[in-house]
Amino acid sequence: MSNPKEFILYSGGAPGTESEFGVNAEKYGLQEVSFSFEGHQIARQRGLRVLTEKELESKDVSLTYVSKLMNRTFTRAPIFRKVLQSICWQVNSGHEIFIVGTILEDGTVKGGTGWGAEFAKICNKPLYVFSQDKGCWYTWQKERWAECDAPVISHRYFTATGTRFLEESGRKAIGKLFEDSFK
Repeated sequence: MSNPKEFILYSGGAPGTESEFGVNAEKYGLQEVSFSFEGHQIARQRGLRVLTEKELESKDVSLTYVSKLMNRTFTRAPIFRKVLQSICWQVNSGHEIFIVGTILEDGTVKGGTGWGAEFAKICNKPLYVFSQDKGCWYTWQKERWAECDAPVISHRYFTATGTRFLEESGRKAIGKLFEDSFK
């Protein structure tokens, strides 16, 4: 089994999924980097990395493109743009991506979390989503989602993001992911 101290979790430190990943990372002795920005509400201070305006701008995305890619309309509020930019920092930093949320009929993931999944697809990174509504893990297989056995964290640098509305099934899936990876 790998040494947990050699692993780094990248997330946004937000309440819900990201916070739960952070709690488990700390419990198992992993390092943690929580990307945030001025004015962003977070639940995790451990490993806090506040991005500058210039750093955020370096990961700017077209909201028109993101809306078209994900078949929905997103707010044009500046705070939402910064959330998407910080998600780009998270996904760029990790070599594999874990998300807790809901996979929609069109293959996207519900909410702003979906941008993390889409960006991971664009970057061709290993991507796993625990779909709380179905109670199981899925992995992206080039063109579609495929149900899979519970994954393990296999890359030293990994990213976790997801819904703020973490349910007990999602909490258990995160706990099992860490237990299976670092027991």
